[in-house]
Amino acid sequence: MKYKKFDEMNCSLAQTLDIVGERWTLLVLRDAFFGARKFSQFQANLGIARNILTARLARLVDEGIFEKTALNQGGHADYRLTNKGLALQPILLSMTHWGDEFKANPQGIRLTFVERETGLPIRPMSVISQEGRTLLPREIKAVSGPARSDRHKEIKTSEKVRNKK
Repeated sequence: MKYKKFDEMNCSLAQTLDIVGERWTLLVLRDAFFGARKFSQFQANLGIARNILTARLARLVDEGIFEKTALNQGGHADYRLTNKGLALQPILLSMTHWGDEFKANPQGIRLTFVERETGLPIRPMSVISQEGRTLLPREIKAVSGPARSDRHKEIKTSEKVRNKK
């Protein structure tokens, strides 16, 4: 299925989705964070068709999220997360924590993410204020920045939408 491209949309979320929003791409990234490096590892772990995996890996390399290393002695390249790719970890953790809460397995948590040094579980991902407070969704609003071409238009917020009812 062909999806609409968002690369012309002046929206950081839309442009991010254009790169990593496809479900196979997110699972490839998940496996990379779990240590997969080779094409065969991604394919075996995911059961993904070769042509789809080839396209997803090529896009991630083109976008600078993966670095493809030269072929090793076995004739296989490695795919390694770059700093740009590593910066996606909080997004995947947030999605996993959301899934743990809203798509829970009746037998319990599937995975617990822990700090390597202490072995203690990490806190669920959240939005933190400049002062270090956890913020709730209703405590956050969007304001136009200098790159927003329609910055003179009001940004509709849930509060404005609620007040219109």
